[in-house]
Amino acid sequence: MKFIKWFFIVIISLLVIGEAAILFSGKTFLNRVLSMTIFSGKLSPDINELNSFSHREMSATKPQPWPVSLNYNKAKIDDSLMKKMEDFKTTSYLVIKNDSIIYENYWEQYNDKSVTNSFSMAKSFTAVLIGIAIKQGLIKNVDEPVGNYIDSYKEGDKSKITIKHLLTMSSGVDFDETYSSPWAWPSEAYYGDNVNALTLKSGVKEAPGITWKYKGGDTQLLGIILKKVLGNKSISAFAAENLWQKMGAEQPAFWSLDKENGMEKVSCCWYATTRDFARFAKLYRDKGNWNGEQILDTSYVNESIQLANLKDTEGKPNDKYGYQWWIMKHKGHDIFYCRGIRGQYIFAVPDSHLIIVRTGHKRATKKGDELPDDIFVYLDIALAL
Repeated sequence: MKFIKWFFIVIISLLVIGEAAILFSGKTFLNRVLSMTIFSGKLSPDINELNSFSHREMSATKPQPWPVSLNYNKAKIDDSLMKKMEDFKTTSYLVIKNDSIIYENYWEQYNDKSVTNSFSMAKSFTAVLIGIAIKQGLIKNVDEPVGNYIDSYKEGDKSKITIKHLLTMSSGVDFDETYSSPWAWPSEAYYGDNVNALTLKSGVKEAPGITWKYKGGDTQLLGIILKKVLGNKSISAFAAENLWQKMGAEQPAFWSLDKENGMEKVSCCWYATTRDFARFAKLYRDKGNWNGEQILDTSYVNESIQLANLKDTEGKPNDKYGYQWWIMKHKGHDIFYCRGIRGQYIFAVPDSHLIIVRTGHKRATKKGDELPDDIFVYLDIALAL
């Protein structure tokens, strides 16, 4: 009994000391980190946290369901590849060929109406909205200085940063993208109350337009620019009217907000169904045109899915990134895609007329800027169908 008593005294003391340290540091968002991870039996964000944050809905008013192929789900997936897909805790896998669904599968409780977190796929979606804003004349072009829209970027080193630098993640702004640290930018942006204030306080580390370095803060700056040009209209409302509804989404989508000013967390947290995620690949495969309507300029789309002329952090030529879109080659195919940290993917393989969407809880481990190995599983399955 004495041991149990002292055990609880030690635990309570540690909790009190820990909370005091959090309050003293001003990092009160760490309480949410703890409550939504360790104290909930998890070590990281989950794909089903929509209701843990305030959010806005993007309604679907003119649905355009995907046609279903006569060969729907007739092909058998290789057992070894299926096992790998299940080992990565896949929740959905969708393959569209020639704009018709040829394969679709869901695991656990998920189905074609389930909305899940896109995580960093939302970065690509934000770039789409920037392209629409340029087409509508709300933003002049990608070469405009960020200082034209954000006052704190009007002077000094920040005045040299353009919208294109943000799109290509070459701003040189010192955002700490360490995912293993609860103190770094991604953690506070996700769990904190004021993503804009967090983003605007970072200083410049190096000259822009030289080095590609993956940073969610660059995307959030794009969001701040969007909000500036939209005035009283929210980014979600703009996305609903000019993208979601025009692409014929079947189900509503949702975008998580921060608590302080109701700003969309544009570097993550767009929730939608697997079938509706696929629409982004079709839009860009068709050069910004959706069934006859030019939603954004072809020239912008082409730039988005071409490799930016930059060096990576090791001084090698950038071989994987455009305007917030990922780019790769596999088995002779040119592929562009969106990706999120739990293995969320939207692939377009234009020469094979394929669109592939995968959602789930887990992706393969990787080192540095290498590609996660699970990417090749999902591509190989689709290419073999």
